[in-house]
Amino acid sequence: MQQHYDSDRAPEPVGPYPHARRVGNLLFLSGIGPRARDRQEIPGVTLGPDGEIASYDIEQQCHAVFHNVRCVLEDAGSAWENLVDITVYLTDMEKDFAVFNRIYREYFREHQPCRTTVGVSRLPTRIAIELKCIATI
Repeated sequence: MQQHYDSDRAPEPVGPYPHARRVGNLLFLSGIGPRARDRQEIPGVTLGPDGEIASYDIEQQCHAVFHNVRCVLEDAGSAWENLVDITVYLTDMEKDFAVFNRIYREYFREHQPCRTTVGVSRLPTRIAIELKCIATI
């Protein structure tokens, strides 16, 4: 049996997909970014007069993404400690990887899921990070 979940606390998906889908005892999360629910602004992003990104704070985005992932997990009946695999997408691997790793260690001191980090040229919105996760229920 498959069941999908949408969290009232996580940002709305930017496409026609659920926040998560349960298959058996596994929960597959769609890509989760740092935006807050009902807001288009991205935490830590400053736009220039031309509407392009002038600067961003990867730390703020990391904390926001982890918060959003936790919301989806909890609202689907899982928990942070149930994460088994995480794929991380960073738009600037050279600049942001060390900062991401430092913050990641804060959130995963004891429980350490498998992880893959991928550098991408861009994500669907003006975010610098997105997580794709698998957890147990």
